[in-house]
Amino acid sequence: MNPVLLKPEEDNRAQIIVKGKPLTRIAAADFPALKDGLWSAITESIDYLRNCFELIVIEGAGSPAEINLKDRDLVNMKVALHCKAPVLVAADIERGGIFASLVGTLELLEPEEQALVKAFIINKFRGDDSLLAPGIGWLEQRTGIPVAGVIPYFHDIYIAEEDSMAYEKRRAMKNRRDFDLDIAVLALPHIANFDDFDPLEREPCVRLRYVEADDLLGAPDLIILPGTKTTIADLAFVKKNRPG
Repeated sequence: MNPVLLKPEEDNRAQIIVKGKPLTRIAAADFPALKDGLWSAITESIDYLRNCFELIVIEGAGSPAEINLKDRDLVNMKVALHCKAPVLVAADIERGGIFASLVGTLELLEPEEQALVKAFIINKFRGDDSLLAPGIGWLEQRTGIPVAGVIPYFHDIYIAEEDSMAYEKRRAMKNRRDFDLDIAVLALPHIANFDDFDPLEREPCVRLRYVEADDLLGAPDLIILPGTKTTIADLAFVKKNRPG
């Protein structure tokens, strides 16, 4: 789906995949050297899709206002400017400080980027939405940009999550007591493709737990050694923390 995909291998190194084919492995500090070539791959893919379809939806990654990375950003406002696309800024209310986040994001954008922002979306709201109304009114008055919608929190949407975000939910699985099958996944530091195990997680009789270095392994019915992009380092981690 992504013309350019970064697969983290270590904290400061990633594999670069372009149009489905591995290109290279590179340290984060060296990423700008590839910027022009990667941008060409992105624009070629976008222009091809725009010629084939009446409408395309472009999803950003992270915040469009990461000013320390702005000079190397290839996925947010740079793409929007290339397409002259209307932009919806979505914010996760579960993280707290949503109004400050939206106003701050807008303030950090350049004027030509601000002009593309047509609406805000508030995501993962729980509770009485009438209590949110004063804040929405203030936000719209302050920015001149409407709130297009407030999306409620859904518990039954099973789509692949960001690896780090998924960790928070999956830690709660450790405390389950109502299960017939106990499956332990070794939580490697550089574990890849968390969503491989999602079908097991959704089984009502299964407790799928990610066992970290300070957790007791116990006596699970099944142990899964997951895939990793940094095999040697993660093997050393297992030997150090699970010597038995």
